[in-house]
Amino acid sequence: MSNRVKLRVQGLTSSQIQSGAYALILAEENGPRKVPIIVGTAEAQSIAIALEHLMPPRPLTHDLFISFSHAFSIELRDVFIYKFEEGVFYSELTFDNGIQTVKIDSRTSDAIAIALRIQCPIFTSEEILEECSVVIEESPELEEDVENDDLLAMNPEEIGDEEKLNRWIQMQETKELERRLEEAIKNENYEFAKIYQDELSRRKSEKR
Repeated sequence: MSNRVKLRVQGLTSSQIQSGAYALILAEENGPRKVPIIVGTAEAQSIAIALEHLMPPRPLTHDLFISFSHAFSIELRDVFIYKFEEGVFYSELTFDNGIQTVKIDSRTSDAIAIALRIQCPIFTSEEILEECSVVIEESPELEEDVENDDLLAMNPEEIGDEEKLNRWIQMQETKELERRLEEAIKNENYEFAKIYQDELSRRKSEKR
């Protein structure tokens, strides 16, 4: 049997190939490869609900399937995407009731929607990854932008690293630093008041 490679669901995006369809992105758990799978609107909605941990007012088909399996003590052990042929991915669900293990064929979109609801592992073969996966290289500039956005969202008191704190201060507008300086003095937070004052003084000296 082919070596199994564990996947995780990275998300959904609108398909650039088929109108009204979506691309389900499965990512290699410990690697850069990603497998896009085209799914319909109904399946995409069900997957999105599971990803967001939402509870519909009435159970969807996939919710009903989970309730049925739980009612009869049937455990879904894993999902295996075992074949890709003529543009179609084939999957199987492995069930165990404590007495016997049974494999059931499934559409991949249904298999993923069910797997997400009970958080069971998803696998594929190395052969399918080699044939169908893509590697999306993220530029260093993009990674830096994302890191800076995360840093900006933090409070300076939460930043324990001096280098990151200096970068956070340099990204602030002068008016924002002046506001924080006044607030720090008011709250007797003299350590940060000095940090803000030093940066404001540095900026003023550069303008001379």
